[in-house]
Amino acid sequence: MKKHNFSAGPSILPPEVLIKASQAVVDLDDSGLSLIEISHRSKAFVDIMEKARSLALELLGLEGKGYKALFLQGGASTQFLMVALNLLEKRAGYLNSGAWAAKAIKEAKIYDDIYEVGSSKDANYNYIPKGYEIPEDYDYFHCTSNNTIYGTQIKSFPNSPVPMVCDMSSDIFSRTLDFSQFGIIYAGAQKNMGPSGTTLVVVKEDILGKVSRKIPSMMDYKVHIDKGSMFNTPPVFPVYTSMLTLEWLKNLGGIAAIEKENEKKARLMYSEIDLNPLFKGFSAKSDRSNMNATFTLENENLKDTFETMLKEAGISGVNGHRSVGGYRASMYNAMPIDSVKVLVEVMSELESKA
Repeated sequence: MKKHNFSAGPSILPPEVLIKASQAVVDLDDSGLSLIEISHRSKAFVDIMEKARSLALELLGLEGKGYKALFLQGGASTQFLMVALNLLEKRAGYLNSGAWAAKAIKEAKIYDDIYEVGSSKDANYNYIPKGYEIPEDYDYFHCTSNNTIYGTQIKSFPNSPVPMVCDMSSDIFSRTLDFSQFGIIYAGAQKNMGPSGTTLVVVKEDILGKVSRKIPSMMDYKVHIDKGSMFNTPPVFPVYTSMLTLEWLKNLGGIAAIEKENEKKARLMYSEIDLNPLFKGFSAKSDRSNMNATFTLENENLKDTFETMLKEAGISGVNGHRSVGGYRASMYNAMPIDSVKVLVEVMSELESKA
């Protein structure tokens, strides 16, 4: 039977996207050629790349606002370095809200002065830091919108006096925001957009070109913009699959429509966590993520029973990260609410057996 896939990533994709993407590997649009065999310079693929970039800006509401969308390689981890290379001249501020934020800080520190404006490391990142200040003389401010491992999410972004850079790898396209408040948004595709292998980067052009250092071509946003995200051979399959997923989202009604579904799933999941005495949520309630619900089982003697029940129900990918333990239900855009209902039913049934 088809599993209920709660994997934190690479994660679930819409069934119709998987079908069309798999068909394209054999034959792209009845061309007699495979998607992964055609030239990346061919009109067929150039059109795919342009459509993917255009859809990203359209869904984010950034068309005609001075932004460019890029599909690059190297994962969001490469963006930790690229952001600093392209924007850091003197100093920058970072919000340390989780493991990936900490890694972004580590990479940026290679180049210059990096300051943590706030941190929740003291509580194993179970909350989002608040009440911090962003100095006006910083080159940029970097934050991570959703912390997959810990199940926290920024609900309100600061009014930054400097360009704001945001790693949205695990909640991109999941909720309505004023995306024009960001100078750079980047996100690995493998949560809400496509398979692993490409990273969406959305850049406001007027924040570039202000550093004195020489930037290697592969790490220079301006080079990738000038080349239409085709400076080197792009990851054709992840870009194509991301384009299909963005089409799927647009046809659903865009981000506003999917946000309503995501809120329903999150309410259902957290209601069970809070009402069921066998479980306890890990993250602070005010900062709970709609994408990743983290929780622990209060009675370890029930662990084997619970996990047997999960397996019998066809539930996959709910084991928590080793730094938190317990369980994690990742409910990305393509996750149907029926799958969440199955997980909640199993949790409820465990309570009745206890």
